[in-house]
Amino acid sequence: MNGIGDACKADTLFCNGLRDFLPGGAWAPIVASVVSIILIVLIAIVLRNVAHRVITRVVNRAASGTSITGRLRRTQATDGIDALLHERRKQRAETMGSVLRHIASIVIMGTAILTVLDRLTIPIAPLLTSVGILGVAIGFGAQELVKDFIAGMFMLLEDQYGVGDVIDTGAAIGTVEAVTLRVTRLRDADGRVWYIRNGTITRVGNESQGWSRAYIDVPVAYDADVPEVRELLKRVTEELWSDPDYRESVIVEEPAVYGIEQISDTSVIFRVSAKTLPSKQAEVARELRLRVKAALDGAGIALAA
Repeated sequence: MNGIGDACKADTLFCNGLRDFLPGGAWAPIVASVVSIILIVLIAIVLRNVAHRVITRVVNRAASGTSITGRLRRTQATDGIDALLHERRKQRAETMGSVLRHIASIVIMGTAILTVLDRLTIPIAPLLTSVGILGVAIGFGAQELVKDFIAGMFMLLEDQYGVGDVIDTGAAIGTVEAVTLRVTRLRDADGRVWYIRNGTITRVGNESQGWSRAYIDVPVAYDADVPEVRELLKRVTEELWSDPDYRESVIVEEPAVYGIEQISDTSVIFRVSAKTLPSKQAEVARELRLRVKAALDGAGIALAA
């Protein structure tokens, strides 16, 4: 009773008003403390909701950011890249938004709880000391876990990779199936699933971020007619670029024939390259090989051994 009364001394005007209002005024300190606690909780809830709304608005704005292709958009294939990038931005923003909302809730509600305890004259210094010691102990015991979470947060913020990307983490190479703040799940070409802690990833090679590139090397005999072979390869790439099944949904830019990539005493190697949607390079490379093989056979040009 004395503690609650002491807690009420800070609200002298409020307590005096309650004493005048309540018969005898004996319950004024208790009522004042209860009202103060209710106000603290209500203010905390309002602040939490406001913080969540602000974070949600920022996340939605980040998720609907402008496309990196912008004014360079020319084909539906580029539109496909924009759709993939938008989905990646959305996933990344939602994940970070969830983390920020949890942090805001912990900070606001934790402060409210400590304020309520202080209003009840419950000493919070020992509690804070105990929590600090416990936090240090947990920090030492969970260093790897904290490292994983921090690495995961930076990975999401920097958009190093996302679901559907083919990446090389050093320990494993495969397609990303899931990304969390703690682990990344990959599936390699053999169907094996890898769970890699984010804190252990020191470098990442992303083979499908934004766009991919398909290329094939075409070896022909050393004495082959170079201008003829190059013109034939250009016709193949133009036909592929004119094919609506590829130009509108798979290939981003017109394929290019780089010319002679390598030369030896037995062969001349030409390189053909095409910029594709993410992870579509293998499909385009296979189609290029089929068309190049058919064109060379039709022209009577043999491949070098």
